Amino acid sequence: MQTERVARRADGVRTGVVDARAIDLCAVRRRVDGVLEDFLAEKTSAAAGRGHPPEVVDTVRDFLAAGGKRIRALLCVVGWHAAGGDGEARAVLRVAASLELFVAFALIHDDIMDDSDRRRGRPAVHRLMRARLGDDERAERLGAGGALLVGNLALMWAQELLHTAELEPARQRRVHRLFDAMLEEVMYGQYLDVMGTGRGADDVEAALRIIRYKTATATVERPLQLGAALAGAGEATMDVFARLGLPLGEAFQLRDDLLDVFGSPDGACAPGLSDLREGKRTVLLALGLRGADPGRRARLGQLVGRADLGEREAIEARTILHATGAREQTERMIASRYEQVLRVLDGAGFPQAADRALRGLAVTATRYTS
Repeated sequence: MQTERVARRADGVRTGVVDARAIDLCAVRRRVDGVLEDFLAEKTSAAAGRGHPPEVVDTVRDFLAAGGKRIRALLCVVGWHAAGGDGEARAVLRVAASLELFVAFALIHDDIMDDSDRRRGRPAVHRLMRARLGDDERAERLGAGGALLVGNLALMWAQELLHTAELEPARQRRVHRLFDAMLEEVMYGQYLDVMGTGRGADDVEAALRIIRYKTATATVERPLQLGAALAGAGEATMDVFARLGLPLGEAFQLRDDLLDVFGSPDGACAPGLSDLREGKRTVLLALGLRGADPGRRARLGQLVGRADLGEREAIEARTILHATGAREQTERMIASRYEQVLRVLDGAGFPQAADRALRGLAVTATRYTS
């Protein structure tokens, strides 16, 4: 049975001591959420004291509360354990929480650039901002600008959490280098995604390159390495996490792309329209275009990328993607990457609790249904 012990100082403040013999991921998730709640409560108080608009903090808080599996935060904490981290966990929990604010920034900006209507079952932040402006003829532009600034603040707050994690200087420098590298990689990946939309849509390698920069490193590799750096890990451990992070991060995004178009077999995740309407440059679409005969290829080109695409046309696009074998090939790519992850873990020699947690998170990242 997994156990946890939380120590308290004499003044009753939780210190965040974790029993490293077992990793209760649900407890870790709750504690990361607690760090975020406390941090945003401080921001609410500071905003009130300085006369800043209260809805900014509220928007970030609501965005975080709307969902998300906290997988990056969990990987950060598990990476810390895998590298020998034990005892006082305040710093790693703070860094893990900073990753969730970083994700909020990235997704808010992503929705602006993709002109997405919804995120996690709710209106996207730029749509919420636009609605607040009512009939103002500039509402569309100003709403996007407001959301851009909210996203910027989420990033600034992520960095503030990182700066205040109270690390000794050498580890602090290492953690900041990793965080900066992650931010740069995501920006390059987002640039490739934005500028590549509609061009070379049948290029599977180009689509994978976007995944590697935009998703794989920031979702798996860097969170694991950040946790390991907090524990003082050597380069051998960092290399293991690099070899683990790429296939798991790619599989995570490939699964996400499948879910967006086809939904999940159990119905927990309904088929969507956003990727098809945006003409998102996914591996799924590249495989479909590559495997289609001229007629189906032309028809897929007519359907994908239409902002007014309806459910009837979406069903037709899904049918083509299924008939060309693109869906099945994507599933095989996910399976092969999952097997690669298991091979890396088999040779890693991590502590049993960390190994077990990593295997569970690999399942969550590659096979989740909603």
